Amino acid sequence: MKIVIVSGMSGAGKSSALHFLEDAEYFCVDNLPISLIKPFAEISMDGSSAEITKIALGIDIRSGDQLDRLEGILKELENNGVKFEILFLDASDETLIKRYKETRRTHPLAGPNGRVEDGIALERKKMAFLKKKADYIIDTSQLFTHDLKKEISRIFIQDKTFKNLYITVLSFGYKYGIPTDADLVMDVRFLPNPYYVDTLRTLTGNDRPVRDYVMSYSQSREFLDKFDGLLNFLIPNYISEGKNQLIIAIGCTGGRHRSVVLANAVYENLSRNTDYGIRIEHRDIGRDPIRKQSEYEVR
Repeated sequence: MKIVIVSGMSGAGKSSALHFLEDAEYFCVDNLPISLIKPFAEISMDGSSAEITKIALGIDIRSGDQLDRLEGILKELENNGVKFEILFLDASDETLIKRYKETRRTHPLAGPNGRVEDGIALERKKMAFLKKKADYIIDTSQLFTHDLKKEISRIFIQDKTFKNLYITVLSFGYKYGIPTDADLVMDVRFLPNPYYVDTLRTLTGNDRPVRDYVMSYSQSREFLDKFDGLLNFLIPNYISEGKNQLIIAIGCTGGRHRSVVLANAVYENLSRNTDYGIRIEHRDIGRDPIRKQSEYEVR
């Protein structure tokens, strides 16, 4: 019997995670009363329901005052030999606030007239013990729904090793501002600019002619080689320190040519490693209204 406890911050994607697990043939129960967790787990483990081999329990702040009992109940389950794993979905305060505003929902701890920020702060305190105990922590701040589904699949369906790190490689244009959430920022404006080549100006770094132009320079190849070496050193250390979200931002002037080419190359190199999740985003590639759709575009 495999038991997964799905928890996390309200608005971080717990419901989506449960839906993905249900699609993967997990028997899912959301918002089960805390007092029923122990008997439910023990009944599930006794073998009387042979058709149920995988269970996912959704537990979050909706449990109210009963949440204080959860830590003790989980300890009892461990002492009784009931094995389980904890998946904790998290996101930055800014992301959670934005999601609440978009859905026009009130935070369960804020009340009808309270501030979402206050509810989130209180929830973090109440959920801290569960996050600390979690086997898997996924920060969904930068994830689309399909990214989260891929991570759920890697952990609970493909049974791949998970080290709680999700990497976003982000290209951007300096003239539109440095991404405020970036952990590492690299400036590739030292490279020759395809914008000043008439045949390349309306293309992007996702087009082969631009890619070939940028990578034809030894500086580009040397930068990529040295930066890959730096990342190979940094990433394992980030993982060992418990970091679960890394945003690598690569910028050029407009965010359409050089940064896109180098971001794609970094993404391709990092994708060879399966110890972490990875995605790519080109923040400013569509800022210029003159844009040609490319057959080489990374999707």
